Amino acid sequence: MSSPSTINISNDASSSLIATGSKSVLFFWADWHPSSRPGGSFDAVFHALAKDATDVKFYRVEAEEALEVSKKVSDDRVTRDMIIAVRSAAITMHNFHCPCFQYNVTAVPTFLFIDTDGSILDRIDGGEDVAKVTQCYARLINSTSSHETSPPENHAAATVDPEQAKKAALHTRLQSLITSSPIMLFLKGSPTAPKCGFSRQAVEILTSHNLPFGYFDILQDDTVRQGLKEYSDWPTYPQLYVRGELMGGLDIMKEMVESGDFVEQLDVAPLVKSASVGGGGSRSAGQMEEDGEATSTAETTLHEKLQQLINRHRIMLFMKGIPSSPRCGFSRQIVEILDSYNVSYDSFNILEDEEVRQGLKEYSDWPTYPQLYVEGDLVGGLDIVKEMLESGDLKDLLTGDMKD
Repeated sequence: MSSPSTINISNDASSSLIATGSKSVLFFWADWHPSSRPGGSFDAVFHALAKDATDVKFYRVEAEEALEVSKKVSDDRVTRDMIIAVRSAAITMHNFHCPCFQYNVTAVPTFLFIDTDGSILDRIDGGEDVAKVTQCYARLINSTSSHETSPPENHAAATVDPEQAKKAALHTRLQSLITSSPIMLFLKGSPTAPKCGFSRQAVEILTSHNLPFGYFDILQDDTVRQGLKEYSDWPTYPQLYVRGELMGGLDIMKEMVESGDFVEQLDVAPLVKSASVGGGGSRSAGQMEEDGEATSTAETTLHEKLQQLINRHRIMLFMKGIPSSPRCGFSRQIVEILDSYNVSYDSFNILEDEEVRQGLKEYSDWPTYPQLYVEGDLVGGLDIVKEMLESGDLKDLLTGDMKD
């Protein structure tokens, strides 16, 4: 299924529909991949971006139908992101008819962000990082290729209002953020470290109803902070969205809770998580019969919290401060290194949670910060990251190409 603003490429013959000379987004998907098939998270973001786009072409390519599949890898380790076989023979650009061969697509989802001169500005191969699609699209919109800087001969220069273009790009970005999770909360701070009482209460309401949700810290991006107020016509934070629709702020959430049918009013009953194992950790120490039991429960709870934080993102950085405002030189240097590779990562400010700050040292057996984790495993601190940078191993690790 496609919207009027997207073009479906479902076989080799229809690949001729891909136009040249304009900015384009190619989205390679497969029906066996839940996140990329119709209704999946990547599919939803793709259509949200395409909805209001004017100068960008959007192509939705059915990866396994737009080429002659010679074989599929059955290795258990890659079943989830099944590799599509590609021809090894070198074929010149003008002979290409199949986009999968042309762009060497080996996994789904794959996103290609193509500039007007035909160069690939960004690409995403596999993974589950929906937010990175928005980041790459924003770079595509704001890019200026050499093709664009030379006005075509015998044509009057097009008049483009820079402010309107900027506003349109922000509008598209906000739409993508709002729809990046079925339940999306825009707040001050993060769920583990809210920066205001209203945000803290909103988080408590959602977690008390066992609802999973995505979030965006508006304190880290003033453009989003101010733009969302106008977009939603809602002047305060936090703001709660469900399936892309604004529900309101904390006052509305409280009213729903008081009416006794919060989950039903949001129509999110299928999303409710079962009560987590180890809920007894919420008991007070006075309810324990022995101090040893209380200590054991507390340690287990902290251990689980650290595990959840470490696995919150494929690349997780524990640092002093936040990426946009590091609070020490070591943290600043490691942020600069990660940003230089243009990879998506999450971070945790250890200055805001002393329990995590001290507990993670023992958990990881690493006494200093920053600490970098990839796929749940400790990489090390700044010194280790610098060594891997010099050896060339860091790029492979961050992009997922590290060999066993």
